Amino acid sequence: MCFIILLRRAGNSNQVMFSPFVNLGFVFITYEVLSLKKLLQIDTQAIHQEKLKSYVYVRTTSLNPSEYQEQFSTFDGEDHECALWLLLKRSQSEDKEVRLQAVQDLANNSHWHDYQYGTVAQTCDQRTAIGLARSKDIDLRFFLPPPPLPKIKNDYPIEDELRLLLVSLPQTGLDPCVQYFTSLALRESSQTLAAQRGGLWCFGGNGLPYCETLSKIPSETVELFCLQALVQHSKVSSHCDKIEAKGGLQLLQRIYQLRKDSAKIQRNIIRIIGNMALDERLHSSIVRAGWVSVLAEVMKSPHVIQSSHASRALANLDRDTVKEKYPDGVYVLHPQYRSSQPVRADILFVHGLLGAAFKTWRQQDIDRRLDKKASEGEEDYSQCWPKTWLASDCPALRIISVEYDTHLSDWKAKCPVEAHRKSIAYRSNELLDKLRAAGIGDRPLVWVSHSMGGLLVKKMLVDASKNPEMDKIVNNTRGIIFYSVPHHGSQLAEYSINARYLLFPSVEVKELSKDSPALKELNDDFLSFAKDKKFSVLSFAETLPTHIGSMIKLHVVPLESAKLGIGDLIPVDVNHLNICKPKKKDAFLYQRTLKFIQDVLAQELGD
Repeated sequence: MCFIILLRRAGNSNQVMFSPFVNLGFVFITYEVLSLKKLLQIDTQAIHQEKLKSYVYVRTTSLNPSEYQEQFSTFDGEDHECALWLLLKRSQSEDKEVRLQAVQDLANNSHWHDYQYGTVAQTCDQRTAIGLARSKDIDLRFFLPPPPLPKIKNDYPIEDELRLLLVSLPQTGLDPCVQYFTSLALRESSQTLAAQRGGLWCFGGNGLPYCETLSKIPSETVELFCLQALVQHSKVSSHCDKIEAKGGLQLLQRIYQLRKDSAKIQRNIIRIIGNMALDERLHSSIVRAGWVSVLAEVMKSPHVIQSSHASRALANLDRDTVKEKYPDGVYVLHPQYRSSQPVRADILFVHGLLGAAFKTWRQQDIDRRLDKKASEGEEDYSQCWPKTWLASDCPALRIISVEYDTHLSDWKAKCPVEAHRKSIAYRSNELLDKLRAAGIGDRPLVWVSHSMGGLLVKKMLVDASKNPEMDKIVNNTRGIIFYSVPHHGSQLAEYSINARYLLFPSVEVKELSKDSPALKELNDDFLSFAKDKKFSVLSFAETLPTHIGSMIKLHVVPLESAKLGIGDLIPVDVNHLNICKPKKKDAFLYQRTLKFIQDVLAQELGD
């Protein structure tokens, strides 16, 4: 902006004369100033609205002005700006109820700013971080990322670090299966290292299934062998101490970050963390290694196996609200988060031969070529109907699924040593100990079993009835559901034994021999006390044959073998694998199962 001042000399005096252009300049300046002032006017109402967004909406009873004045008398800010610090302070209260409510208020508020999430992440204590991680739909900005790890040399591969960790763990007086997995992992790691240096050939065996130079074996495969060995070691408390002391938590964190494309590797790592979390002395180390943020993120996974492994690990870390402990192979399907909903009863799922804690209980697979309507509703497909359908219909239940290794043939046994470990009797004792640690028996209980899992349920109840320390499991059992359980043997066992050179039948299969004396004794023992206890029993029986591989087709559990002798027996037009996999939520299989559970637990579930 510019204007002109004209000077005109008059006589001997200097006079300043202003041109008309000068007046116009002043007018222009005045106009610009007024326009600028208008532009710079601050909308105080808009500022007020923005301030409201940063308010923390917690229960009014917790925002006592006198409490602010007492605890934040020197804090230069408005009342709502103190709320974050008040909640953080309360989250460390000695009063458990106050502490839990503060964590809930922190988690449920959606009006925090980025810097406030960062404040919580940097200042909250271990207990609060775990509580936030177990809060539903939690914002991951509440957690600090895992700490940066020191770089390693390129010539020092991850599998070598894993091998060194395994070598540092106790090697004597070990459980035979732990010894087996460790020696297998060390052998394969050594072979890989040798191959990288000279080209070694492998021709099968229990090791890596490659008939080429081992230098071509993916590092991921070798790491998986080592991690499977570490899983076995992590079941031993004293070994967990060694893993922590040797920097195992940081090494596992490195592998986890490097192998984001391998769900199997990540799952094994989280399984190890879940086992180590059983020891409260290691909780601080687990948190410092950055595992809480990792577990919180995995809890959001759409894959039920991944999220359930993370849920188990966090539950074992959360000593504030979880009194039970979940050993290896025991998974809570519901509730997986902290909840104000009280748990009224337990439902326990036990799979059978070749089954698993999750895949056994999935919805029946959809053939998209034959069922276009079903494939259109694919987004509603349940990877695990107890976790989705049953939890929705009966939210007051705690739903648990257990997992144990089973095999048709010993050719593929994961741990070929000590065959007695695969017997129903051994597994019964092992599972009973795990279930008691998980609080099974403290509430009314319904068992749901498939195939050999039903025999295992009967054996556990018979064994528990003879052990005063396990009385609560028997006395609190309200009902049992059997899906195609071979109470009197299975044709699979007969076929396998006749074709022993083909299948080399496992201990599990041999125990299912038709009219086996052991099965008869188990059934008689079970019926003798089940009738006295007046258990409610519901049995489903398959009516269609099952394909075992590409060449075998047989009726695994005939109708007569599925007859227990008490309770209702319902034949269903499905094969052995699909007897526990309803086609959809309104299918007869699921609806009849649901009705049984609701009937036997009517007193606990109410309306």
